Amino acid sequence: MESRFHSDLEHLKMIILQMATLTEKALEKSVKSLVERNDDLAQEVLDGDQEINLLEVEVDRHSLRLLALDQPMARDLRFIIGSMRISVDLERIADQAVNIAQRALFLNSRPPLPPNHAMEELAETSIEMLRSVISSFVNQNAELAMDVCKMDDLADDLNYKILRELMAYMTTETPAVERSVQTIIAARCLERAADQTTNIAESVIFIVKGVNIKHHCQQ
Repeated sequence: MESRFHSDLEHLKMIILQMATLTEKALEKSVKSLVERNDDLAQEVLDGDQEINLLEVEVDRHSLRLLALDQPMARDLRFIIGSMRISVDLERIADQAVNIAQRALFLNSRPPLPPNHAMEELAETSIEMLRSVISSFVNQNAELAMDVCKMDDLADDLNYKILRELMAYMTTETPAVERSVQTIIAARCLERAADQTTNIAESVIFIVKGVNIKHHCQQ
């Protein structure tokens, strides 16, 4: 019975990793669709969202079964609870990727705005945070998870920088207002993805150390 339980825990971890992989790819594709003005990539993100949603449901189903049948304790209990939290945040990050892809489809049909280096840096930061937090989960590395938390300030600063730059641009380029607003929304989605990644980092720290730092990741 003990062997079956740990096999089930490993299966739960595999579902989370599958979900994380798909979410990471969705975020990468959404950014690429925006930067490279690629409608096909944007559509792939939209088409793939349902699979991630179904995996979140599967995490819930599997986790509740483990809780009901095995009454786990200590780290095993924390792993199950943490996995349920992580799946919620992964699904939300995937939703942000969908939002970015939708902005890309709109922007790709209009003349391009001037290059925005802060936008590119924010995209790179958000993706790097997600990759790192997935690694922290795989390796149960609380220190790496804490490093992810510290990166969130950079994402916030870049989002504010993009907002300031585009608001200034709109005052002189009235025809670009709608495109600028859509770009601001895309930047906000990237910043929200970074926030949700810090939530995953908090869950990893909870699993590994048994410490609940929810809403205090950066303190």
